[in-house]
Amino acid sequence: MLPEWAAGFWQSKLRYQTQEELLEVAREYKRRKLPISVIVIDYFHWTYQGDWKFDKRYWPDPKSMVEELEDMGVKLFVSVWPTVDMRSENYSTMLNNNFLVRTEQGVNVTLMCRGPETFYDPTHPKAGSFVLSKIKQNYIDYGITNFWLDESEPEVDPYDYQNLRYYLGNGLEMSSIYPYYFAKNFYDGLSSFGQTEIVNLIRSAWVGSQRFGVILWSGDIECTFESLQRQIKAGLNLSLCGMPWWTTDIGGFKYGGKQDDPNYRELMIRWFQFGTFCPIMRMHGFRYREDMPDVRMDPIAADCPSGGPNEVWSYGEQATQIMVKFMWIRERIKPYIIEQMKKASIDGTPLMRPLFFDFDDEILTTIDDEYMFGPDLLVAPVTKLNAKSRKVYLPGTCKWKDAWSGQTYMGGDWLQVETPLDQIPLFMRADTKLDI
Repeated sequence: MLPEWAAGFWQSKLRYQTQEELLEVAREYKRRKLPISVIVIDYFHWTYQGDWKFDKRYWPDPKSMVEELEDMGVKLFVSVWPTVDMRSENYSTMLNNNFLVRTEQGVNVTLMCRGPETFYDPTHPKAGSFVLSKIKQNYIDYGITNFWLDESEPEVDPYDYQNLRYYLGNGLEMSSIYPYYFAKNFYDGLSSFGQTEIVNLIRSAWVGSQRFGVILWSGDIECTFESLQRQIKAGLNLSLCGMPWWTTDIGGFKYGGKQDDPNYRELMIRWFQFGTFCPIMRMHGFRYREDMPDVRMDPIAADCPSGGPNEVWSYGEQATQIMVKFMWIRERIKPYIIEQMKKASIDGTPLMRPLFFDFDDEILTTIDDEYMFGPDLLVAPVTKLNAKSRKVYLPGTCKWKDAWSGQTYMGGDWLQVETPLDQIPLFMRADTKLDI
């Protein structure tokens, strides 16, 4: 069951580099009296990969950071990679106990990402317990209980799979099950530590992963309207696979989102509107930044740069006003979302689903750019630049109410709906008690 806080607004970017930077962002949301539920610490907040601990130069007092965030009512998520650098303090122990994914031949390196790494082997019965003992010591004991399980494929060259050796078998046999066991290790470990609200973010998953409390997101996607179009289909397909907890990087991930570009601002607004009516509403991305750090001044920051601002006030006054409007819409519909998530946890009925899930109409199998958000809301995202209107099909024989104008329509026909920048085409069953 999804806890209520997870249905709120999540703030993230690549990447908050220091404890003070992250706290100041959370404080600014509170100064502006904006509803924020979660804030995220992304990758390379650590020393070496496989140490699974904060770099104290940048994060000097994690315990006080967590306490201040809790006082603000904000949950903290922290990125955890399954990679282990040869220079890590844990590498030798893990190697000697067979806790690492190995190569069948050659040097035991399966990824180069700011160092030579391999991955811990979650299929080994004791490897997960070892990793979770480090997670407890360096995160959970500070009060951090929710994790971003990145690099969960695992990310290796596809031609190298046959050269991998897991505890359970060769890489060609076993690699696809990696994200399942990665999620399971964390679920089992957190459960053993007494955690009951287990919510972790993961980049890849497998059938059955949903039982381990993971939210799947759609990966490092492009900052384009074409990419936004694809997210609708991705979310609907995922929901039909029995995984109702799904999210996307609002605005896209890949470097190129320029905060003062009018076209990108429009994309951000349209994506934010779509994100409001996704199971998880989460800002993230690698945004444009002119003043990239100088390697001579700060070698670590230069080697692993942080993108530019990615908060709701980062895209100009008009965008801020519109995004804040939708943040509060999300707050108002949270009880509805939680009610539908409860149903999903009982019988698998997804919150976000294609129209043919609820209505028997042959035409609905051809519509993949609008969807139901629970039983009472029909959402038709705007996925084109400078769009003034779009076609929307209203299914069934029931009456539908335009959420903005209040005008009602009979189902079973197409409408041409105007799409001003501060609105997303949104229709409610006329008899719903839901308040937008």
